[in-house]
Amino acid sequence: MVIDGIVIGIIVGLIRAGFKNGFMALSNVRIKGGLIFPILLLLQFVMFYYQDRWDILNQISGSYFMVIYVVGLYVLWLNRNEPGFWYIFIGVGLNFLVMVLNGGRMPVSLEAAKVLDPVYIEMLKNGVTVTKHVMLSESTHLAFLGDIIPIAPPYPRTQVISIGDIVMNIGIFIYLQKIMLVEKYRTSTLEAQ
Repeated sequence: MVIDGIVIGIIVGLIRAGFKNGFMALSNVRIKGGLIFPILLLLQFVMFYYQDRWDILNQISGSYFMVIYVVGLYVLWLNRNEPGFWYIFIGVGLNFLVMVLNGGRMPVSLEAAKVLDPVYIEMLKNGVTVTKHVMLSESTHLAFLGDIIPIAPPYPRTQVISIGDIVMNIGIFIYLQKIMLVEKYRTSTLEAQ
């Protein structure tokens, strides 16, 4: 879901700030520890790919994802003075909280997951861990923070998201709008002088 927030934020930012100003702003983005995010994303993909192939990885993957979230939250905290980062921090924190309380896995509502590929639903029903997701059940802690919100057409990507995902994407959108419009105003001011 984070990719959606970035793409939507960039498209709207380019429309509002103009392509030149928007791309200029994006090329100047500097956040503390910013290179850590792509590394964390890569580490998640590595675990997604290998956890079903090696039992030991499947056993430790819950803790593995928690470590990734802790590092991510730390980097977000370092940038808490950037516009929108408090929202991102809170959204990721909500996802982290529900995962911690549920063995390092994000619970997914079976009802909401009906918008997804039936194969995914069968895997959840069979108790298979799908990437970092497990089926939400009566024993799930803070179920309302799990992936319970279905997103389907006309939205271009079918998915199930959490309240934390929404809050996080609001923060991403705010951040992108702020930096892209600041570049537009800076350029306008320079041209007016």
